[in-house]
Amino acid sequence: MRLRALVPHATAAVITMVVLAPLAAPGYVLRYDMVFVPRQRLTWEMVAPADALPRAVPLDALVSVANLAVPGWLLQRLALAAIVYLAALGMARLVPSGRTLPKVVGAVAYAWTPFLAERLLLGQWGLLLAYAALPWLVAAARDLRAGRPGALARLVLAAAPAAVTPTGGLIALATVVVLLAATTDLARQAVAAGAVAALCLPWVVAALTSTAGGRSDPAGVDAFAARAENWSGAWGAAAGTGGIWNAQTVPASRASALVPLATLALLAVCATGFVELRRRWPGGAVRLAVLAAGALLLAVAGTPPAAPVLRWLVANVAGAGLLRDGQKFLIPYALLMAVTFSVGAEVLARWLSGRLDRTAGRVVLVAAALLPVAILPDLAFGVGGELRPVRYPADWAAVSARVSAAPGEVLSLPFHGYQGYRWNRGEVVRDPAPRFLDAPVLMNDALQVGDVTVDGESPRAARVRAALAAGEPVAPLGVRWVLVRKEPGLDVAASALAGLRPAYDGRYLALWENPAAAPAGADPPRRWPAAAAHLLAALVVVVAAISLLRTRRRAWYRPDTRESEEGSQWPSWPRSSSRPSSVRRWASSASTPPSER
Repeated sequence: MRLRALVPHATAAVITMVVLAPLAAPGYVLRYDMVFVPRQRLTWEMVAPADALPRAVPLDALVSVANLAVPGWLLQRLALAAIVYLAALGMARLVPSGRTLPKVVGAVAYAWTPFLAERLLLGQWGLLLAYAALPWLVAAARDLRAGRPGALARLVLAAAPAAVTPTGGLIALATVVVLLAATTDLARQAVAAGAVAALCLPWVVAALTSTAGGRSDPAGVDAFAARAENWSGAWGAAAGTGGIWNAQTVPASRASALVPLATLALLAVCATGFVELRRRWPGGAVRLAVLAAGALLLAVAGTPPAAPVLRWLVANVAGAGLLRDGQKFLIPYALLMAVTFSVGAEVLARWLSGRLDRTAGRVVLVAAALLPVAILPDLAFGVGGELRPVRYPADWAAVSARVSAAPGEVLSLPFHGYQGYRWNRGEVVRDPAPRFLDAPVLMNDALQVGDVTVDGESPRAARVRAALAAGEPVAPLGVRWVLVRKEPGLDVAASALAGLRPAYDGRYLALWENPAAAPAGADPPRRWPAAAAHLLAALVVVVAAISLLRTRRRAWYRPDTRESEEGSQWPSWPRSSSRPSSVRRWASSASTPPSER
């Protein structure tokens, strides 16, 4: 392997180490939705939630299976490192250039974004799997249009990480449908779309079999709408891949008055790059632009004037609640920005080198690679030190042992799905009980966003909220255990614990047993269709992996200049003998056949 071929790998590795440096310390990073535990047991609730929407299906089940071989602390580090590394490497390989520096620019532009920083702070690492997978998915779709061997298998394997969450699955499916549109091989398009749809079956079937109902609280539209981060407003924030709804997960640098100006400069380079990209990818550039435009519109759908329409959809259409946090759909937009920015930087460097010298062109490319870092310096070192590991108190292991000895449903109090803990430096995190305990856990699915309470979908959680609000005991609810998380200012009323007997009392946790607990019933038959959907999705992945191993080309993506169907050729660089001599050296390496590089 030539040394130049290692540069994208080295770039991805450096970005990964700089972003995740605090994870060198022992412990677990616990923030909002990111909850890893020492050993997560596989339960039916992770496969087919009884009365909740499958927001983490099949992600939680996959984590439990991986936990059989890898401890939780290591699994978290492997997952986060893979996200950052593969996002950078995938973009470097996707950039249609034969030169190394533009690929480095693309890698940094995609792996150093406000979107990545904000979703890391919100703990949505499952969504970021889709972020990391998208460059590989786009490359596979391009290869499939060109009829290259193994492209379909690579497409399925690239879509698999994205489909572990509903949002990622929708993004992957939309990407495949849009990029393969208007192909002359309808069978190929149908098989690809069908395979990706099969990967989404676990959460689709789980949603259909849940008793939660598919409609959501329309109050969440305003609560989860893209928000302004500086004077440019919500649209300006989204244009820079920011604008997340939670102000506590926004890097401090995003509030700078200079950020919108830097974003405009970046978009100007992107506009230049898109013109060139249409020449290099005659069919693919426009399709990517359509996909990115749709993503940007979804991101701001919760803001005027579209907010009333979205509120109606959420209240009346099952599953539309997935659109409330529209900013999470920005992934295709971020991808197009990174590709066009790298190509635009190369165009500017080529123009400058033709008028000055090659050194000037290299300086432009180096500056372009550093621009995303200058705009968002606090992504480094765990987003400004926010991603710092902590250790679980011993109380959690003690409570887990007692619950495992006498399994039964657990009610987690105080009845807040998200809470700050002293032992977690006060950081807010989702209740770890469902993942730490080997038992079904009844927890609050309503979410407090500022002064707004966004109701959940679980009818049982609603009954618990009503009982607690009325000062009634929870024993008649039939749960076997009641877990009390001790935190100052969040006391549980004594009336709620009436009729329970103490089983454990520690510094951070207390466990109460309910003598009147209802006996555990048999697993409902509705769960078996969800299990079958998981097996079918796994079978699709296995078949794709075997198929890929049987092809001669086992690389995920290699630039190829072979002719393909008219209108769908996406060359890495067009061959041209009419280039000025001062510019030809910039394209010489790109016009070299892959076998000679």
